[in-house]
Amino acid sequence: MKNYIKHDNWNIIEEGFHVENNRISESLFSLGNGRMGQRGNFEEKYSGDSMQGTYIAGVYYPDKTRVGWWKNGYPEYFAKVLNAPSWIGINVEIEGEELDLNTAEVIDFKRVLNMKDGFLYRTFTARLASGKEVKVEATRFCSIVDDEAGVIKYAITPLNFSGNIKFTPTVDADVVNEDSNYDEKFWTEAAKGNETGFAYVTAEVRKTLFQVTTAMDYAITVAGAEQALNPTLAEAEKFVSQTVEVSAKEGEEVVFTKYAAVVSSLNHDKAALVDAAKAELAKIKAKGFDAMLAEQAEAWASKWELSDIKIEGDVAAQQGIRFNIFQLNQTYTGEDARLNIGPKGFTGEKYGGVTYWDTEAYCVPFYLCTADPKVARNLLVYRHNHLERAIENAGKLGFDNGAALYPMVTINGEECHNEWEITFEEIHRNGSMSYAIYNYIRHTQDYAYLAEYGFDVLLGVARFWAQRVHFSEHKNQYVMHGVTGPNEFDNNVDNNWYTNYIASWSMRYAQEAVDYVKANHADRYAELVAKNNFNEAEETAKWKDIVDNMYYPYDEKRDIFLQADNFLDKEQILVKDLDPKHLPLVHNWSWDRILRSNFIKQADVLQGLYFFEHEFDVPTLKRNYDFYEPRTVHESSLSPCVHSIIAARIGDMERAYEFYLRTSRLDLDNYNEDSQDGCHTTSMAGTWMSVIEGFGGKRVIDEQLSLEPQIPSEWEAYTFKIVWRGATMDIRVDHENVTIKNNTDVAAEMLVYGAKQELAGNGELVIPVKK
Repeated sequence: MKNYIKHDNWNIIEEGFHVENNRISESLFSLGNGRMGQRGNFEEKYSGDSMQGTYIAGVYYPDKTRVGWWKNGYPEYFAKVLNAPSWIGINVEIEGEELDLNTAEVIDFKRVLNMKDGFLYRTFTARLASGKEVKVEATRFCSIVDDEAGVIKYAITPLNFSGNIKFTPTVDADVVNEDSNYDEKFWTEAAKGNETGFAYVTAEVRKTLFQVTTAMDYAITVAGAEQALNPTLAEAEKFVSQTVEVSAKEGEEVVFTKYAAVVSSLNHDKAALVDAAKAELAKIKAKGFDAMLAEQAEAWASKWELSDIKIEGDVAAQQGIRFNIFQLNQTYTGEDARLNIGPKGFTGEKYGGVTYWDTEAYCVPFYLCTADPKVARNLLVYRHNHLERAIENAGKLGFDNGAALYPMVTINGEECHNEWEITFEEIHRNGSMSYAIYNYIRHTQDYAYLAEYGFDVLLGVARFWAQRVHFSEHKNQYVMHGVTGPNEFDNNVDNNWYTNYIASWSMRYAQEAVDYVKANHADRYAELVAKNNFNEAEETAKWKDIVDNMYYPYDEKRDIFLQADNFLDKEQILVKDLDPKHLPLVHNWSWDRILRSNFIKQADVLQGLYFFEHEFDVPTLKRNYDFYEPRTVHESSLSPCVHSIIAARIGDMERAYEFYLRTSRLDLDNYNEDSQDGCHTTSMAGTWMSVIEGFGGKRVIDEQLSLEPQIPSEWEAYTFKIVWRGATMDIRVDHENVTIKNNTDVAAEMLVYGAKQELAGNGELVIPVKK
């Protein structure tokens, strides 16, 4: 664990240039706006170790699948979001010396991610080989108001000399992915242009043929006076630049402002890309940097108004939760149902920017409570739009009659994961699709969604489960063999408890959907029956038979649910008995040794108990938690949050707080020793869940909002926000009272500690904390 980030309520601060941690910092200081994003790379040339990263949501390449032994059903390619043409480059020469922090002496250095207003600030003083010293202040952001624009203000001041400074802004499409297979390059040049005031490169993705035009314009002032531009133009393959030179006196500030437009064929006709980029540049340059920054701050204030969590008395915890919320809000805005949330967001290229079941299990709850309902709705629509591909995917594995198996990894609906134990066996992901619909509807009461989109998905998922189980004459029950649960350290098992449970639940919920749509949308129901060739009597009877007779592995002696058949046959060792040098296991043990062990990567049985907590009592939660947590190494970023929530539920607030701190500072403190590859964006929603659902005790019970707040002893108070059926509430919890304030005219009913409460529009409730 590395902790070099200064604690602060609203900022991520690095003081001093930690060269050895530069890749980690590039991840932490990333920016995005839902449409595009940028790692925290330097604007000026840097010859040291770095992972360059510019990303455009939805623009991908089908990389070749690497497998030594092909199996039927394997994907033909891995769809990955690409390292896109870079718009940030501003190379600097001081009297002929190149400014490069890898070769210059860095006298002081500081960078700050201002999460409140949504921008990155960096300042340093550098001494060049000649002895010349310059001070640099650079501010940049990806605009969330104009989401195809980025802007940089790069100010440089000569400290001990007067002389000439050259700026060379660039657009560079000659970029690669570090994880590319066979050293493939993904971009070809479609067009470029270079004239004073407008330079661009239009690059095309090989195979998928997406096109992206990245364009730039700029302005320069010296001591506040705007300078005329007389640039030297240069071009190369997939590259354009312009060099301008100014004369500056000692102590005189030179400000170079670069405006960039990034437009793609996802949103524009290819023939119109250059004109769209030119229009975007003209618009933002007319606004100017200061006005754009003010707009950015105002837009971020609106986001924080709905999603902020305030923690009093614990700066580390406060910084952690705000960092997580910031990354989620800059990764996904919900305005485009074609987009989703990659595990690394816009912070790195690992996992290819594709969609996992993380979205449905972890991210949907966050957006449900912190944004307009259409944001979460669009995440569900994304999966509905991929339904036909999910049916095709199931068909490749031998399923029929419209059975749907959603991919483990995808960007366009096709399966892109090529490890057999995950692709073919980690099928619990299918249940998350149903659970997300259930979660959305019970929060919003948007039952129309069932008729419009949800029915199709629930039916496809239920059909898959009905075919995937088989009846065991020996057990006289339905069983499911050859699966992998959420614990990916245990593959090809029989009867993973969580998988069996969510399969059964999915069929139950599909039956509820059938009943609702049939009763309330009769005409639509008739359309859906015909469209899906749905034999209601036969298929629902099969679902009921499976639900009534599903087998769930159980240990009578310990009175716990077994993760899978034969789990207790493994040698039972606790994590505390491991030599710490063996951790993390994934870095120190062979895969064979991991698979033979009883160690658990992330919540598995506990994942099911978290999802379906309302179906189990607290003693059941505690018995299973007490058995499985000591065997869990938490080597998935998705693990600490679930354990924090359950620990809070069973009254173990000390462990709940420990897990919260780990999930909230997972990247800031590099717990898993992999933040250099990018932040764990989807698990950041789990951090939010740890506060709201763990400490805040937020649930939905019988269609009512329910709160059972507790407070960690380390905190003085905390305040969180919930968007609930038109009302927006602030809930403040201290060691004496729970104060609930309604910020809207919409009245709300809820349960607090099990007692019904009515909150008037713009009203307030004060309720003593339950000790």
